[in-house]
Amino acid sequence: MIAVNEAFSATYAQARVRFLEAAARAGLAIESHVHPQAGREGETLAMDVARDGPADAASVLIVSSACHGVEGHCGSGVQVFALHDQEWLAKARGAGVAVVYIHALNPYGFSHGRRVTHENVDLNRNFQDFSQPLPVNESYREVHPLLLPEVWPPDAANQAATLAFIRERGETAWQAAITRGQHEFADGLFYGGVAPTWSNQTVRQVLRQHAGRAQRVAWIDLHTGLGPSGHGERIFACRDDAQALQRARAWWGGNGATHVTSIYDGSSSSAFLTGLMWTAMYQECPQAEYTGIAMEYGTQPVLQVMQALRAEHWLNIHRDAPAALAEAIRQQMLDAFYTDTEVWKGQIIAQARQSLFQAVDGLIS
Repeated sequence: MIAVNEAFSATYAQARVRFLEAAARAGLAIESHVHPQAGREGETLAMDVARDGPADAASVLIVSSACHGVEGHCGSGVQVFALHDQEWLAKARGAGVAVVYIHALNPYGFSHGRRVTHENVDLNRNFQDFSQPLPVNESYREVHPLLLPEVWPPDAANQAATLAFIRERGETAWQAAITRGQHEFADGLFYGGVAPTWSNQTVRQVLRQHAGRAQRVAWIDLHTGLGPSGHGERIFACRDDAQALQRARAWWGGNGATHVTSIYDGSSSSAFLTGLMWTAMYQECPQAEYTGIAMEYGTQPVLQVMQALRAEHWLNIHRDAPAALAEAIRQQMLDAFYTDTEVWKGQIIAQARQSLFQAVDGLIS
C-alpha cells in the first residue's frame, strides 16, 4: 500500500511513470498504444493498458481514466493506488475477475491540460454513427457566440448577456445547452466531431482485445467536474435498459447508501448526452452482459467549471495571449478538475475503492 498522496501526479508524464511502475510491480503485462502527437513536455503520449487476470476470464472489470484529459489527474491516482492495494488485488484475483486498467484514454488532453483530444473533440460525445445525420444542438447554437468572446476576461456586455440567459432559463438550462454536445462548431465547447478520433478507434481495439470473449463486463470510468466537492456520483453508464439499471443499482447502490443516478430519469447531475464512450461496448463486445458507471467526482460549483472551460477554449484559439493570462487560465482549468488537497484525494480513493470491491461482488453474484 502506498500513501494516498503518492498515487496522484502533478503532470501526465509523472502519472504515466507511476502507472507503468505500479503495473510492473504488480506483475502485470503492459501494452502501450502510442499517440501520434507529443505531450506538452515533448514526452511520448500513449493509452497504456495493464491486465490483471487470464485472457479467458468470464468476468472482466474495466477501470479507465482521462476520457476527458485533464480529469486524468484524479483517475490515474485511483488506478495507481489500486495497483499498490494488495487487499484489492487479492479480492479480484480470488474472485476470478480479470481487471483491465486503461490509463489515459485521452493522453493528449491529460498532458496539455485540456479536456478535449488533439482534434478538439470531447471524446465522450464522439461515439456516434457517423454514417447517419448527427444530432443538432440548437441551444448550443444560441450560446456559442457568448461562450467564446473576442476578449478574455469577457467584457461587461458579454457578462451581462450571459447572466441574462442564466436568469431567464436557469443554471440547468445553461449547463445542458453547453454540455449536451454539438457537431457544428469545431472550435467550440463539447464538440463531438464529425469522424472517430484516435482515442475512439484505439479504445475500441482495446475493448475487442480484452473483453471480446468475456461473458460479463463491468466498467468504471473515472471523471471529475460535476457535483459537490469530493463526492463521487455513480452515474449509470449503459443503454436505457431497466435490467441493466437494476443490476447497477444492486451492485453499486450500497442498499441506498451510494445511490446510482441516471441521465434517463433526470436524477443525475449530468445533462442527457449522446455519443457516449460506453456505447462502444455494445458494438465491440455484443456477446457480453454489460454493466457500467461513470464515477463523477465534484470539484467546484458548476458555473465555475463552465467558466474555466470557456477560458481554456478561448486560450486554445488565442495562442498569442499574454503569458501571465495563459498561465492563469491553465491553472484555473486544472483547479476546475483536480483538487490538490489531501482531504479531497482521500475522499476520491475511499469511494473508488468501495466501487471496485462492489463491482467484483456484482460480477460474481
